[in-house]
Amino acid sequence: PVLASAGLFFLFVSKSGGSLTMVSLKLQKRLAASVLKCGKRKIWLDPNEVNEISMANSRQNIRKLVKDGFVIRKPTKIHSRARTRKAHEAKSKGRHTGIGKRRGTREARLPTKLLWMRRMRVLRRLLKKYRDAKKIDKHMYHEMYQKSKGNVFKNKRVLMEAIHKAKSERAREKSIADQYEARRTKEKAARERKIARREERLALGPAALEQDKK
Repeated sequence: PVLASAGLFFLFVSKSGGSLTMVSLKLQKRLAASVLKCGKRKIWLDPNEVNEISMANSRQNIRKLVKDGFVIRKPTKIHSRARTRKAHEAKSKGRHTGIGKRRGTREARLPTKLLWMRRMRVLRRLLKKYRDAKKIDKHMYHEMYQKSKGNVFKNKRVLMEAIHKAKSERAREKSIADQYEARRTKEKAARERKIARREERLALGPAALEQDKK
């Protein structure tokens, strides 16, 4: 017989009588898709074995046809990403990003809120790291945290400089306070010694005072 396929139907033209017979392989295609675990569009039926394929009406028969090679699962079509990867690599270098390639607004392409979130996370991460390492106490941490939230520091470097400056300022104030306290203690001790000597002289009487004058 001479074969001519039309989708799921095959036409048979017999050599003797010249009669046409149409065979539907819809069932076989569905069963083959179920057996081979793929879609019906991935199934290939051998057009030269239509008679035998049309006789198969169970999954077991389809499995035998698959084993014989009359029913095949078509290979997956290749969808290469080579060109896409190449384009992305070029874009990462800054190519193809000029004025004519931009569709959205500046805010839509890179929102200012996203930039703010990134900056806050960087600054807060640094503050937490410094606090855990005991480089700053909880009071300075809170102060710098609030200043970061108030948009005082534009990047990590500025925050680090502010922390070093605040620490040196506090150290200087502490040094001055210690010196002042030491001077006060020294003066108080001298004052107490002076009062003690005066009381001692008063206790000895006028004779001791005149002797001190001589």
